[in-house]
Amino acid sequence: MTLAYLACLLVALGALVLLDRRFALVFWRGGRETARRAGLVLAAGVVFFLAWDVLGIALGVFARGRSPFMTGIELAPQLPLEEPVFLAFLCYLTLILLSGTRALLDRRTRAAAGRRRGTERR
Repeated sequence: MTLAYLACLLVALGALVLLDRRFALVFWRGGRETARRAGLVLAAGVVFFLAWDVLGIALGVFARGRSPFMTGIELAPQLPLEEPVFLAFLCYLTLILLSGTRALLDRRTRAAAGRRRGTERR
């Protein structure tokens, strides 16, 4: 049993938290209400994909692979401990990418509007 994969997932998740904190993309974008909503969205994504995994396992589509880097701990048959952590990482990354893209597009729109106002005054 090794914690390598789980440790990598936790480090990557920590990096997302630092990125989110630095650029105020998801949880630090607004006040407590914004953070609460972000938490609910993140939890809903993890629950949805866990249900998807359970259904896939029940239908025989998904199976847990063997790897020396995983803990070997299963939350349910064929559902490794690392899976919910990976799903949280995946959902959080998606929220950050969505918020970051939106912020970049908003910034670009504001810059273009500022340039248009500057040329109208001349």
